[in-house]
Amino acid sequence: MNRRNTPTRATMALLCFAVALPAGDGAAQQKTLKDQLVGAWTQISLEITPQNSTKEQRFGANAKGILILDASGRYAWVGGNPDRPKFKASGNFRLNTPAAEWGEAAKEFGAHFGTWSVNEADKTLIQINEISLVPNNAGFEEKSFVSLAGDELKLVQTTPAGVRIDEVFRRAK
Repeated sequence: MNRRNTPTRATMALLCFAVALPAGDGAAQQKTLKDQLVGAWTQISLEITPQNSTKEQRFGANAKGILILDASGRYAWVGGNPDRPKFKASGNFRLNTPAAEWGEAAKEFGAHFGTWSVNEADKTLIQINEISLVPNNAGFEEKSFVSLAGDELKLVQTTPAGVRIDEVFRRAK
């Protein structure tokens, strides 16, 4: 056995092991907030507190919804009260339902989509509504403070009118 080569092999093995360690630590680094938000989220609750008023569940106690945040920066949110009154029987609901019934149904339903980004420093989600069920909200920027714990996402927003919106989502599986 050639003893002069033994320390060189041992040194090489240690060097390879030492170089491999930082790579393992780097892979374990926490993902960015944006990376953690990408995916589909089912809505658990939606509470609205108008300025100087009491908290309310505008879409009912059993509100349902989904928030989809894709990796390219596009989002869609749809939510509402699953217990809304059904339209009266009709051959064509879209064309034959009176405007008043549509209006009542829309009061307990919401939808918008557009672009999203994250401010990592202040942990906020910024959504810019491209299209919304409420036409006045098209182009509106929503800024929500983000809290993540495991598979639970909390968004808290205060609108320019002073309305506080608290939403809780769970990662869809």
